[in-house]
Amino acid sequence: MSCNRHKIHFLRELIPSFECEPGCHDCCGPVTTSAEEMARLPRKAQAEQDAALERLDCVHLGPDGCTVYQERPMICRLFGTTPRLACPRGRGPQQPIDPAAEQLVHNYIASTRQVLV
Repeated sequence: MSCNRHKIHFLRELIPSFECEPGCHDCCGPVTTSAEEMARLPRKAQAEQDAALERLDCVHLGPDGCTVYQERPMICRLFGTTPRLACPRGRGPQQPIDPAAEQLVHNYIASTRQVLV
C-alpha cells in the first residue's frame, strides 16, 4: 500500500460519518481530489464529465444521490462535519470533526496534486 493510501485511510478514519438524507445532493458539485483517490473511482467518458461540469454537478451524481458514496473523496466526506462546510439541511454527526483532524485533512489536500472530479 502506498504512502498516500495509508494517509487517505488514516484521514478518512478521522472524519466522523453520518447519514445523508436519501437522494440529497445539495452539497454535490464539481470537486477536486488527489490522483490516489481518483484512482478508486470509476472512469467516466469525457462527454459525461463535460456534461456534469456544464451543470456544475459531480460526474458521479446519479438520480438517487452519490453513486460512489463509499469511495467518495475526502472533501466530500467533510461536508456536514464542520461549520465551514455545513450541511444545508442541518444534518451532521453528533460530534463534529475535531478541528485538528480537519486541519490535517486540509493539509493533505493542499499537499497533493488535485484533479477535477
